[in-house]
Amino acid sequence: MLRYIIPRKKGSFVIAAFLTVAFFCIVIYHRNDRRRAKFQFPDIEKYAEELVRLPEAWNGELHRIPDYSQPREGPGEKGKPVVLPGKEAELGHADMKKWFMNVHASDKISLDRDVPDPRIQACKDIKYDYTTLPKTSVIIIFTDEAWTPLLRTVHSVINRSPPELLQEIILLDDNSKRQELQEPLDEHIKRFGGKVRLIRKHVRHGLIRAKLAGAREAIGDIIVFLDSHCEANHGWLEPIVQRISDERTAIVCPMIDSISDSTLAYHGDWSLSVGGFSWALHFTWEGLPEEELKRRTKATDYIRSPTMAGGLLAANREYFFEVGGYDEEMDIWGGENLEISFRNWMCGGSIEFIPCSHVGHIFRAGHPYNMTGRNNNKDVHGTNSKRLAEVWMDDYKRLYYMHREDLRTKDVGDLTARHELRKRLNCKSFKWFLDNIAKGKFIMDEDVLAYGALHTVVSGTRMCTDTLQRDEKMSQLLGVFHCQGKGSSPQLMSLSKEGYLRRENTCAAEENGNVRMKACSKRAQFNERWAYEKQMLRNLKSGNCLSTANLKAGDDAIVVECDENDAHQKWNFVDPAKAD
Repeated sequence: MLRYIIPRKKGSFVIAAFLTVAFFCIVIYHRNDRRRAKFQFPDIEKYAEELVRLPEAWNGELHRIPDYSQPREGPGEKGKPVVLPGKEAELGHADMKKWFMNVHASDKISLDRDVPDPRIQACKDIKYDYTTLPKTSVIIIFTDEAWTPLLRTVHSVINRSPPELLQEIILLDDNSKRQELQEPLDEHIKRFGGKVRLIRKHVRHGLIRAKLAGAREAIGDIIVFLDSHCEANHGWLEPIVQRISDERTAIVCPMIDSISDSTLAYHGDWSLSVGGFSWALHFTWEGLPEEELKRRTKATDYIRSPTMAGGLLAANREYFFEVGGYDEEMDIWGGENLEISFRNWMCGGSIEFIPCSHVGHIFRAGHPYNMTGRNNNKDVHGTNSKRLAEVWMDDYKRLYYMHREDLRTKDVGDLTARHELRKRLNCKSFKWFLDNIAKGKFIMDEDVLAYGALHTVVSGTRMCTDTLQRDEKMSQLLGVFHCQGKGSSPQLMSLSKEGYLRRENTCAAEENGNVRMKACSKRAQFNERWAYEKQMLRNLKSGNCLSTANLKAGDDAIVVECDENDAHQKWNFVDPAKAD
């Protein structure tokens, strides 16, 4: 038995001090314990298997942060491309099919490589008081990720984050099967001296629910989610932490730099954009609105954005759960980024981009892992998006169903908890979001001269204008096809009050006797304006009219000399709700 010998004269003082310290230790312990318990997301345990925390003992040399002020040599340094020669190039091509990235090129690059710093000098000049800023948990979800892209993500966070601000990195393994992600990974992370925690799941959760589980395990006041194929850039963390410290309800994103999937070249970017969305509920990039340009007084100011891409974001940990975390009934990946964007704006928060924070991301053309959800659901984006539409979009969900009529009656699970969340948080309407945040978003069936499936009827045959499934992100000719009924999305058109014959983001312009759909612009040319008179659509520049004369399904639409007696030039807009 240990005995403590205390001088009699100072005994009372020492005992009192000891008891005081012990009391505060107990209070802090229970406070943290309550804090963790309070914000556990409801019902997430029904998806959980054992979470394994690996031992941190390490007899080897600890990781040393490189001195990036010194010149470095080697493949990929300073973000330069890695071009493989001869047979190695063939292996790289094979990687692109398997991994949707060139793993052979990645394997030649140091895990600690340096990357170009795209920040402007004003960002570099900002001084941060680390003693007043909260600590951060960086959460990285992975499932069967390639070795070097995953570890380069971890190394970049360790190397370029102030130790005073980095509480921990949580590596959450969503049921990986590859052998190098088992014991070799266990051993590799020990060199970080306990800074990296590896949590393994024995049942696949999918990205959305895995993020929730990681956030519940975090102990930092701020949580940052990163994809498992990123590289944190110089000074990336400080401006994120500062902004969330200043504004608790802001969910913020770094500027996302591009890392080539084929050469791993790092392309820093200072062009400023905001997130948007299509009515099919896909994320889009939009130009910086004029109103936001005027609001910002400095190039270093945060940027308010209607939506975010979703892979890279940061939030106050307690606030993240207060505002609803993620919808735990969403499956795997897709739609959760728009859901949290709409929700945070409508419920009193904001979505913001931080121009002084940069993180590189490998943009892949596909997913190297299984994207099938529960009950063999192969359309997780569709079903997730329906949950979003039903809870947050009010009557505007009709615009989603114009694209996904097949999902209108599909059961996507119980929505009660999410409806109750919206009511409890006293959130605003989706119309408020459109009027105040996503200003200028074109609504095809509101405040227009005409809307619907645009068609002619000749000898009993109906022919509609049609995108012919051409990529609407690029300038394309407008086609014609047999009318499909039920408001088939590729056949829907609007005629705006300004005379633009248009779809959601593209406007029709006469071009060499055809009709070209291209991005709408406030500085549109006169050949993009149309008059709708006597059922005829006349181009204001040429005076010619839209026609289906001598066309068959799949042909490009034409513009010819107007003839009010020609049935091929008689057009009607049919309400999709009434189409058959």
